[in-house]
Amino acid sequence: MKIAILDAKTLGEDIDLSCLQALGEVIAYPSTDPQETASRLLGVDCVIVNKVHMDRSVLTQADRLKLICIAATGYDNICLDDMQAHGIAVCNVVGYSTHSVAQLTLSMVLSLATHLPAYNRFVESGAYTSSGVANCLVPVYHELAGKTWGIVGCGNIGRQVAGVAQAMGCRVIVCKRTPDPAYTCVDIDTLCKQADVITIHTPLNFETEGLISKERIAAMKQNAIVVNVARGAVCDEAALCQAVSEGRLGGLGVDVYTKEPFPADSPYSTVMHMDNVCLTPHMAWGAYEARNRCMQEICENIKAFYKGEQRNRLV
Repeated sequence: MKIAILDAKTLGEDIDLSCLQALGEVIAYPSTDPQETASRLLGVDCVIVNKVHMDRSVLTQADRLKLICIAATGYDNICLDDMQAHGIAVCNVVGYSTHSVAQLTLSMVLSLATHLPAYNRFVESGAYTSSGVANCLVPVYHELAGKTWGIVGCGNIGRQVAGVAQAMGCRVIVCKRTPDPAYTCVDIDTLCKQADVITIHTPLNFETEGLISKERIAAMKQNAIVVNVARGAVCDEAALCQAVSEGRLGGLGVDVYTKEPFPADSPYSTVMHMDNVCLTPHMAWGAYEARNRCMQEICENIKAFYKGEQRNRLV
């Protein structure tokens, strides 16, 4: 069996490929431009992709391709209808990054809520040493206990974040497609109006694209903290940046973008130096342990497919 990884660099250079190499010949391309995708499928039985777009246009030379393995849970870069029409199976990976994404979500919220960069800079600059005062309490920060934490999308990651938020003394409200008696479930408009902290964990699909709209952002509390670790297109990115730049949001944390990496003219470029903005390069999913779990799961998906078993199958 010949296995090709089309964007290996997105998985990290330290990833252990031994389980994959035990299954067949592996060729790992650091990255693949759109015009290169079709030719790199020639003679390949199984392809592994993270962000590479796959639709019928790239299948012109896929003479042996039987399986696409997505190194992620989200699959908005794969046209499932096209793959099904060509008899190509598609598998994703679920649950591998729950702790990793929840950890970054909490890190962003805590950093934004307590103004950690500003306090660190006060010490680092020498201002603390020269102040002659034992402490510094500006900028003012507030406890999260007693605040309302709104969770948009309550799958594995959302539930993990909900548990952490509750442990910190927050009231948790949830917006999810299927109501869950374990949580206080509200519609998206109610969540945007009531929550002091809003964290976004929903997949991107036709229902969620633009879900956090300009109008919903305008309805948020002036000191609300918004963290998006889902998909960039779930939010109106320009409206988010305008709101935080005009002081209509208390803080903004973003790990995902409609275009990745975001271009120089992105609205995020106008706010990325603000103290109450924390932007990270789509790394929430990528703790070392999570990436190795992802690869192990991909190997299990491949083995299951060739045994005729259904495992993490999308089509």
